Amino acid sequence: MITQRALLFSFLLLPSVLSSAARQYRPVIANQRDVSLSDGGYVEAKKSKREIIPFTKLGPDEDYLPADTPDDSQSPATADTSELPTCLLCVCLTGSVYCEEVVPEMTSVPALPKETAYLYARYNKIKKITAKDFADIVTLKRIDLTGNMISEIEDGAFTKLVLLEELSLAENRLVKLPMLPAKLTSFNANHNRLRTKGVKANIFKKLSKLTYLYLADNELEAVPQLPESLRILHLQNNNITTVSDETFCKGNNTHYIRPNMNEIRMEGNPVILAKYPNSFICLKSLPIGRYS
Repeated sequence: MITQRALLFSFLLLPSVLSSAARQYRPVIANQRDVSLSDGGYVEAKKSKREIIPFTKLGPDEDYLPADTPDDSQSPATADTSELPTCLLCVCLTGSVYCEEVVPEMTSVPALPKETAYLYARYNKIKKITAKDFADIVTLKRIDLTGNMISEIEDGAFTKLVLLEELSLAENRLVKLPMLPAKLTSFNANHNRLRTKGVKANIFKKLSKLTYLYLADNELEAVPQLPESLRILHLQNNNITTVSDETFCKGNNTHYIRPNMNEIRMEGNPVILAKYPNSFICLKSLPIGRYS
């Protein structure tokens, strides 16, 4: 009889003990994403409350967006999103960033990925280039800022770009130029408001690799000093009134020939080139411009 009572007591007590044990271990299981089974399979456990991502409603007619997530929910692969804004507005390929006619309006140089080599930010509303815009992007080889509203460039904005070869600032509102990087091979500042006093005397002379120089449709009163490496020079539609024996040649050396210069365009200037025949004796061909 005693044995029967003991068995009956154990039978009634056993579910309560199992239930208590299950409650004791449930938090451990809830915090695990995968629970290993004896047959080698896996079952996904439910997320614990601390893993639930809260959502916040932005406005009466707006969608719900996730609120801040806990720090431990971020992984190294997704935590760093500092470059996403630029690459959402622009097209980012390997080493190249295309930010052309960006909507909404782009009024300053965007933050660039660290290894950007080519930047095309044409036809936006960029108004100023600061010394910090390109300070950390020393890999840049080409910058095209054509068709913006740039009226000011801080000193040193380009001087740290030791690999920069091509720079276009065409169709902006510049009245003066900053110092340019030494390896520049092509510079375009067509359609600005440049005057001779805004262009330092030796700004181009020191660029020993400069091959293409475009300064058309400005307000220059004189031809700037030119490097020996120059092949193409566009100065049409300025206010140039005179040239000298030293402008393109060396007046004290009648045997000097400028070896690389192939094209000089000076049409649309007040200067009458026929008045200065000794200014062109070192050239392979005469400049294009007004001779009468």
